[in-house]
Amino acid sequence: MSVVLVEERQLAARVEATLRGAGACDESVEATTRALMHASRIGVDSHGVRLVPHYCRVIAGGRVNGRPNVTRKRTAAATGVVDGDDGLGHLTSYRAAEFAIELARESGVGAVGAVRSSHLGAAGAYAAAIADQGMIGFATTNTDAVVTLFDGAKPFHGTNPLAFAAPSGGARPWLLDMATSSIPLNRVLLYRALAKELPAGVAAALDGGMTRDAEAAEMLLPLGGEGYGFKGAALAGVATLLTGILNGTTLDPDFIPMVGGDDISTPRNMGHFFLAIDPQRFAGSELFAKGMLRYLDALRSVPAVEGGRVMAPGDREWAVAAERMANGIPVDAETARFLGIGG
Repeated sequence: MSVVLVEERQLAARVEATLRGAGACDESVEATTRALMHASRIGVDSHGVRLVPHYCRVIAGGRVNGRPNVTRKRTAAATGVVDGDDGLGHLTSYRAAEFAIELARESGVGAVGAVRSSHLGAAGAYAAAIADQGMIGFATTNTDAVVTLFDGAKPFHGTNPLAFAAPSGGARPWLLDMATSSIPLNRVLLYRALAKELPAGVAAALDGGMTRDAEAAEMLLPLGGEGYGFKGAALAGVATLLTGILNGTTLDPDFIPMVGGDDISTPRNMGHFFLAIDPQRFAGSELFAKGMLRYLDALRSVPAVEGGRVMAPGDREWAVAAERMANGIPVDAETARFLGIGG
């Protein structure tokens, strides 16, 4: 595996400079860097800084508006819509998450749809941003069809992530960020870049047969594994319902492919969905924090199997973040060259 370890601040500075050089406005640069660094910091490298070359390419091609006029509209006491003006999805998403927080502070719950957006990045970045404001956060999106259905022989859903986060009563939020596919598509692309073999049972070739060859992988399998993939396929539909259908945006099979196609000039009209829930309007924030501490203490005290370790959602990610803060963030050599890092 050919990687370069880069100090966090240096890496963020290079990401910012590269996006700005590609024509992104300051707000887009800040939001995109924030989301990409979240992913790279916690070990979700498939959705981290390795995506910068792609974003620069689609800005240059016209698919993504580097200088969008992002607007928002309140539609009821606890609902609203953010129009991303075909800009980078990270700016649209942080704006939508902030809007959801504002609505929740007033109404207890804030639900915000996003339209005319682009690639979301790591959904957990926005759920965590909501949790950092003392609320329960949820973020999801649908994406282009790369995942087959249970017993299906062609792609139908996207990887369609579901991300939840909540204040934990401690320094770091409880965080769950999961694709509804076996693995995210960007992990296949990362494995291709690193010339690594895929895990077993996560991808299929064009003929529908399972493959571990990242170059031969044409579609992903739904979450759940052999015999239980109907669970992941149904959860993918939840993301489609809340984003493409609820927002009137693009459905999974109708998307222009994120990568691999010739068209990088037509906007993809992606939809996202964000939810913020204020614990103060239920049992109260103080009681919620105490409950989370009791819950997580009990969870982590469950005896582990030999050689195992019981962890709450987010424990692995925050441990990786601490290690990378100390030793540097690994960046694949190709991306490092694009960012002007190293020789």
